[in-house]
Amino acid sequence: MDLGNCDLALITDADNIKRFAIELVERIDMKAYGNPIVVNFGSEDKAGYTLVQLIETSNITAHFSNDTCSAFVNVFSCKPFNKDVVIQVLEAYFKPKVSRHVLIERLAIRGAEAPPL
Repeated sequence: MDLGNCDLALITDADNIKRFAIELVERIDMKAYGNPIVVNFGSEDKAGYTLVQLIETSNITAHFSNDTCSAFVNVFSCKPFNKDVVIQVLEAYFKPKVSRHVLIERLAIRGAEAPPL
């Protein structure tokens, strides 16, 4: 998910980003593995926080760009989840004015052969 024109104060607040990760894990019925990792780094136009939240079925990652007030978020899981809930939580925590969402459904059936790409 790509979010544009986010609230700068919200995407530069480490505690807000951590709360977002904790609530998202709960709302999409995942199981966190450890606490969210939130690090502020980068130089000039690359600076911003990055989030990594391990979940039992894979991970949630995000990078927040201070320069463009943007956020780039991935929820990667072999367990199904409701993308509309993800969008609602993102909008509540970061107040984007523009967003784009792409959902790729994973083949996660034990013993099944993956279809050709």
